[in-house]
Amino acid sequence: MSKLVTIAVDAMSGDLGPAVAVRGSLEMLRSREELRLILVGDADTVRRNLGRLGKESRRVEIHHAEQVVSMEDTPSEALRRKKRSSMRVALELARSGEAQACVSAGNTGALMAIGRLILRMLPGIDRPAILVALPTLSGACYMLDLGANPVCTPTHLLQFAVMGSVIASINNVENPAIRLLNNGEEDIKGIETVQAAGALLSDSHLNYHGFVEPNDVFKHRADVVVCDGFTGNIALKTMEGSAQFVYAQMKSYFQTGWLSRAYGLACWPFLYTIKKRLDPNRHNGAALVGLNGIVIKSHGASNEVGWQQAIQLAMREVAKGLNERIQGVWSNLAA
Repeated sequence: MSKLVTIAVDAMSGDLGPAVAVRGSLEMLRSREELRLILVGDADTVRRNLGRLGKESRRVEIHHAEQVVSMEDTPSEALRRKKRSSMRVALELARSGEAQACVSAGNTGALMAIGRLILRMLPGIDRPAILVALPTLSGACYMLDLGANPVCTPTHLLQFAVMGSVIASINNVENPAIRLLNNGEEDIKGIETVQAAGALLSDSHLNYHGFVEPNDVFKHRADVVVCDGFTGNIALKTMEGSAQFVYAQMKSYFQTGWLSRAYGLACWPFLYTIKKRLDPNRHNGAALVGLNGIVIKSHGASNEVGWQQAIQLAMREVAKGLNERIQGVWSNLAA
């Protein structure tokens, strides 16, 4: 058996409740012999959802936490009033070394705030960023920041580029091509911050290729797309809304009459393949990069497949030594 990787799972988080979080975690456990789980939450609730365990029982631990961070809690409330929450305890396990990573589907703002308090930042990195791998016409595009930092300096964007480049490289992208999200590709386009960030990236040893417009992201014009959290969050939600709109329009069309229904049945294998490829659960897991620990934010609406993907992402970042590699690249860049 390979060396065990221990992941702390915030079992009380997610819109679908602990039953789905626990089931998804156990499915991942059964498929990966090198995985060990610490399920954090109300012990009775977690134990009830675990059911009967076989040989996997030696690789599962329940860690009691009596509080839960809700989606309505502000980051400050979560910090002050939820000091024994499943989210905070899972992060503390990552800090102590009892776990090598933390996975939560809880409140993103609270997870980021508590993560910064408990884990601190990597040396030389000022801000954490939310990174997501987006499916494109050819492979994945790693985009950050998607909501953690509404206002950024050029140096922050440079740091995001370093972290995105390392994430892409541990996912087998050789010499990742980096672009800055902008309202045009021309050198004269963009606000002052983006212009200054472009100058910093041009002077670095990173593989920087200039600006990219939002409509070109899915064409895989870059392996890594960098932006501030305000712009990135709007872009991501626009992309998600567009995909939902197109799917709803197609579904509506194929229900308008017997002929369209026949077309729908004929096209179903193709449509199912596309739907499966774009299923957010199969691309689940946002990395909170920059923290001095591995933290993965699972989507709130994640099903069992989504939880498995998030845990798998955490395992990959641990195995590839993500934070050590980020520090190495940033140290060389800053020297």
